[in-house]
Amino acid sequence: MRVVLGPMEGVLDHLMREILTEINDYDLCVTEFVRVVDQRLPDHVFHRICPELTQGSQTKSGTPIHIQLLGQHAQWMAENAVIAAELGAKGVDLNFGCPAKLVNKSNGGAAMLQHPEQIYQVIKSCRDAVDPTVPVTAKIRLGWENPDDCFEIVDAVEQAGAAELAVHARTKAGGYKASEIKWDYINEIRKRVSIPLIANGEIWNYEDGQRCIATTGVDSLMVCRGAFNVPNLGNVVKHNQAPMPWSEVVELLIQYSTYEMKGDKGMYYPNRVKQWFAYLRNQYPEAMELFREIRIHKTAAPIVADIKRYRDALHVS
Repeated sequence: MRVVLGPMEGVLDHLMREILTEINDYDLCVTEFVRVVDQRLPDHVFHRICPELTQGSQTKSGTPIHIQLLGQHAQWMAENAVIAAELGAKGVDLNFGCPAKLVNKSNGGAAMLQHPEQIYQVIKSCRDAVDPTVPVTAKIRLGWENPDDCFEIVDAVEQAGAAELAVHARTKAGGYKASEIKWDYINEIRKRVSIPLIANGEIWNYEDGQRCIATTGVDSLMVCRGAFNVPNLGNVVKHNQAPMPWSEVVELLIQYSTYEMKGDKGMYYPNRVKQWFAYLRNQYPEAMELFREIRIHKTAAPIVADIKRYRDALHVS
């Protein structure tokens, strides 16, 4: 089984990748997307999204990283894919699944699901332009509103030459509702194509992963939101490891604080750590108590002080 740590815009930055790949046996990471509009982007944009380019496009623990691009213009996507590859990206992933309204409004992300021919053009242009030794992959949803559209979309992806395809088993209209997950469609896709598939959506624990594999016939899984609910979800899904105990999560929060303060995103730390708490509360009831303490703070130092104070009290008790 392969387990991939998927991208989450505004949450899964390089510091979070470093922490999560250090404690999990992930096979691959995908970055937050680089938004491509109508120009060749400067190198520093790629390095900002993926500082790991300076260490062979992998995390310190050795997990390879693919850079994700999002855009709808084939020429500009191809030119920027070439830049990413030349900077050393281990792969270039193309986003046709993001459901964010702002992105869709400008015909990016999931909006492209309405235009399979355009998806074909973008992937083919990137595949033709990028060094053939660098994989060009894609991520989609099942369609905009009708999941049956996935077959035409997947055909376009395969014909364009993508090396692998991650399928989030919901439509754009389905959002992130658990009731909208349709793993059985991935099984139907698998029967029709030869391209390797990654199954994504509603994988929160080991049992979910096993059910997804049984339903889809696909043994490569991608986790996203769940990786923030349970920090060791990669190992939970892959090795049936028990979820990390809360006391260890608190230590991880302190480690993350240290990374953030040293990194270039220190000013974003308060928002980032509060976002993480929003996920942790889904798994750990104790997170709510600590969140109540830190949420009033707007700067990093008092947040870190509160977390350390909480950690020390845990050890005393």
